[in-house]
Amino acid sequence: MAHVKKHSRRDEWRRRIERWQDSGLTAAQFAAELGINAGTLKYWKYRLGNEAAAPKSAFVEVPTVVAGPSAPACFELEIDGKARLRVPAAFDAAALGRLLDVLERR
Repeated sequence: MAHVKKHSRRDEWRRRIERWQDSGLTAAQFAAELGINAGTLKYWKYRLGNEAAAPKSAFVEVPTVVAGPSAPACFELEIDGKARLRVPAAFDAAALGRLLDVLERR
């Protein structure tokens, strides 16, 4: 149940921020109308704005040119156009999973 509450609280604040931005009022004016703290309103605007701006990892398959028949097969992942990861065909799935978890949190 806590998971549901977390999302509904976030959604509630998202709607408040949208109403505030549409209102043309200052944070202090809008917060006073709702009976909430203006600092809390600003905090949620900042928090939700950062969540929206945070890059999500999108894995894109990038064709790999293999030179010659003796070259080892591998997978290559490009992450958000910022990082490239080459994984040998024989890889440790648990280790790769841990690495991807770390990259996802960045």
